[in-house]
Amino acid sequence: MGEIIHEMISEKQITEKISQIASQINEDYRGKEIHLICILKGSVFFCCELAKRLEVPVTMDFMAVSSYGNGTEPSGRLSVTKDLDEPIDGRHCIIVEDIIDTGFTLSMTKKMLSARGPASLKLCTLLDKPERRKTKIEAEYTGFTIPDKFVAGYGLDYAQKYRNLPYIGEAEFVED
Repeated sequence: MGEIIHEMISEKQITEKISQIASQINEDYRGKEIHLICILKGSVFFCCELAKRLEVPVTMDFMAVSSYGNGTEPSGRLSVTKDLDEPIDGRHCIIVEDIIDTGFTLSMTKKMLSARGPASLKLCTLLDKPERRKTKIEAEYTGFTIPDKFVAGYGLDYAQKYRNLPYIGEAEFVED
């Protein structure tokens, strides 16, 4: 089985959307410092491009989390394979994610981080796939709402491939 990636959201569209999100964050946080929490690995491209467009003071940290274990369905438990390097108590934090799908991982991550005492904690996602949502969670900053399709590119992968594509594409699986 092979795959073909068909462009769904162009590099230009992504760049324009990131600028719009950054403008909103700049407005919302004028006079404050923000701490971006980049969820690895998929959101690295998005987080870095977003940070470059922010005009308010910015610090960054990284987390790797999963609620899927070795399966394709959420396990109900949060696995943190890389935690934050710095405390977030008293800081204005924005969790930066590549995609919100079922919402399990992000809702558990937000709950865990909220217990650490940030001054504020908001969510920013490049992609939102509400048709797949299994738990109530919404981002304050959303790039694109997409249908229930398997996507790759711009940080998102299929079997660790395609993260480097400058666009987001829908994967079509074909027989070899």
